Amino acid sequence: MNRMTTLLCLATLLAATTTGCMLLGPDYRTPTAPLQKEWLEAGDPLLDATAPVTPEWWQGAFQDPVLDRLVMDALSQNLTLRSAGLRVLQARQQLMIAIGNQYPQQQQVTGQGGVDGFLSNSRRDDFYDLGFNLTWEADVWGRFRRQIESASAALDASVAAYDGVLVSLVADVARTYLLIRTTQQRLAVAQENLLLQQESVRITTAKFEAGDVSALDVDQAQTLLYTTKASVAAQELTLRQLINSLAILLGRPPYDMGSQLGGLQSIPAVTPEIAVGMPQDLIRRRPDIRLAERQLATQSAQIGFAVTDLYPFLGLGGTIGSSVPSARGQDFSDLFNSDNIGYSAFGFFGWNIFNYGRLRNNVRLQDAAFQQLLEDYRQAVLQAQGEVEDAIIAFIKTRQQLEAFQQAEAAARRAYDISSEQYQDGLVDFNTVLNTLRTLFAQQEQLVVTQGTVATNLVEVYRSLGGGWEIRQDKTPLELIPEDVREEMLERTDYWDDTFKD
Repeated sequence: MNRMTTLLCLATLLAATTTGCMLLGPDYRTPTAPLQKEWLEAGDPLLDATAPVTPEWWQGAFQDPVLDRLVMDALSQNLTLRSAGLRVLQARQQLMIAIGNQYPQQQQVTGQGGVDGFLSNSRRDDFYDLGFNLTWEADVWGRFRRQIESASAALDASVAAYDGVLVSLVADVARTYLLIRTTQQRLAVAQENLLLQQESVRITTAKFEAGDVSALDVDQAQTLLYTTKASVAAQELTLRQLINSLAILLGRPPYDMGSQLGGLQSIPAVTPEIAVGMPQDLIRRRPDIRLAERQLATQSAQIGFAVTDLYPFLGLGGTIGSSVPSARGQDFSDLFNSDNIGYSAFGFFGWNIFNYGRLRNNVRLQDAAFQQLLEDYRQAVLQAQGEVEDAIIAFIKTRQQLEAFQQAEAAARRAYDISSEQYQDGLVDFNTVLNTLRTLFAQQEQLVVTQGTVATNLVEVYRSLGGGWEIRQDKTPLELIPEDVREEMLERTDYWDDTFKD
């Protein structure tokens, strides 16, 4: 036994000294990508290019407590976000598996017992065997370390993907909520105009009955009235569909959200100045860029892993066991007698010499895949800058439109008031009143739509900047799994006990 222990210790020492002596393949370096120095609209007073993006941007941008509650509900209940969290958990377990591959890859305890008997006589031989086998491939060339490197980068990539889902979720909730408020205001405008148009029908009917005008005025007034009623029905349809979409974002089937939304409210006004940071901040902040970069790191390690196949693999192994046949006058208890214990220790060597170019071509394949991901990363950086520029200019220009539409709506209201008075006094015909009614309705609706567009364009600015994911506060992969999901998984299998308690 002392001799066997000495051999095992020597074998372990040999494996430890050979492991980690080389690391084949290219070492990963963070890639460069073309970045502009400042935003094209950096001089606009609406933009603050020095301050970083606030993680809870929706709170400062709209200051709407209803929106704040909806975002928090979505973060805790949205099923797509939960799915992304579980993908992070899967990547963590893949990393744990890769780490485990560094250690003896095969360990097996074997045993058997049986009876050898003869039908012609009463002779019977019992036998018992017990053994332990171990095989350890040494990580001479960094094969297993490259696997760990790749799995670790893949875990980072899954976290970046989770952040991307979180950013999109917050933006989708905010945008849907703002569209609901916009639709509610459009409904309010349509219903207000219905009252004006009903009054117009009443006036034209009275003048027709008095013989002052023809039936044409009544028919024109009624045409406008019924057209507006049809638009009310269309807006009610849109409102219901938007509320259903919001319910799904909250992880629930469509339901009556009247109590959560709190009835008719105005479209939240946006803050006069927004913090956008510098273009260089995008690489650190945008989840899709971080995802592309981590995928690149994952693939870089795969090149080194492929290179190790070109080199020989070395390893150690050993067995220790005991065998007891009753023919020697022994029984089961003698399995643990030192005289019956045998052992062996060995080293092994292998080399795929005749591979017909397959291994070299696999290295080339992995490197080509890396280069493709590198170009994808650079494209992602360019695309991100374009999306931010588009969102910024859209926000600035719709703000300018809003100011013009506010003045146009005020002028349209004055024109209607004047034409209505003059029509009742017989100074203008009904076509003048009809035109001012149509113009007023159109201008009021355009004003509401533009108010909503300004708000949703601000959401797109923050979405393109990649803000919001920081609210997860560096949670571990396990902490991304909600408590009720953990309980459901624990009910299915108790193998998560130690994991969820880490």
